[in-house]
Amino acid sequence: MKIGLLHSLIRKDEKFLIDEFNAKKGIELAMIDDREISFNIGRDKFNYDIVVERCINHSRALHGLKLFESAGIKCVNTYNVATVCGDKLLTSCALAEHNVPQPEVRVAFTEESALQTIEDMSYPVVLKPAVGSWGRLLSKINDRDAAEAILEHKTVLGSYHHSIFYIQKYVEKKGKDIRSFVIGDKCIAAIYRTSTHWITNTARGGVATNCIVTDELSDISVRAAKAVGGGIVAIDVFETSQGLMVNEVNYTMEYKNSIYTTGVNIPQKMVEYILQVAEGRK
Repeated sequence: MKIGLLHSLIRKDEKFLIDEFNAKKGIELAMIDDREISFNIGRDKFNYDIVVERCINHSRALHGLKLFESAGIKCVNTYNVATVCGDKLLTSCALAEHNVPQPEVRVAFTEESALQTIEDMSYPVVLKPAVGSWGRLLSKINDRDAAEAILEHKTVLGSYHHSIFYIQKYVEKKGKDIRSFVIGDKCIAAIYRTSTHWITNTARGGVATNCIVTDELSDISVRAAKAVGGGIVAIDVFETSQGLMVNEVNYTMEYKNSIYTTGVNIPQKMVEYILQVAEGRK
């Protein structure tokens, strides 16, 4: 079986995954560097049984998946999953359509309507780019002065990332949230991410500790994964007074800080699932 690994830089996450593939007999792993590959639309013929997407750049990941799938190649995750998870607005819609609890989210298209929306929601709120990762470009807005300044700033920037206003009600999470890992139809592990800052991403300095996967956590994590199309995803979950709520779903999940923390060989379980998909058993 030939596996294509679509990648950018080879980080620790990819090294762990490569080691697991190389430990399997009968597997040929082909490295596909997204900085070097080119496509000939409608004429491409690839001999991969499946392509595994591990790009850093969302645009390259999304379009690479589309181009491989258009050429008849199975992909993990799929283009549709990447499309939904790569856009917070689409993720929120998918969660709502499948009745998965999430913090209140509102969307506005102009500076004026966004300000009125924030006032209606009451402070604090979090303003996020619809497309983005690693906790970047998030703004916690505590009052009208901050709202006016940040909304004007985003309007003047005017890029795609700032062209709509995705506004989420701020959730007091007491310095921590949960990241759970779902592969197929099972929540295999979870970590707490703890920080003195209101942004708890490990990419921003959050500390990972083990989180026991309760029935409640497993249920909401698997439901969230199914809502976006399934596959291999990481779910960001808030503990609230109303129960667990899903914050985001990540389709190119990072796990290097979670293997030893949880005691679960996450890349091994990823490889097992990928091979099942390649063989048509998933």
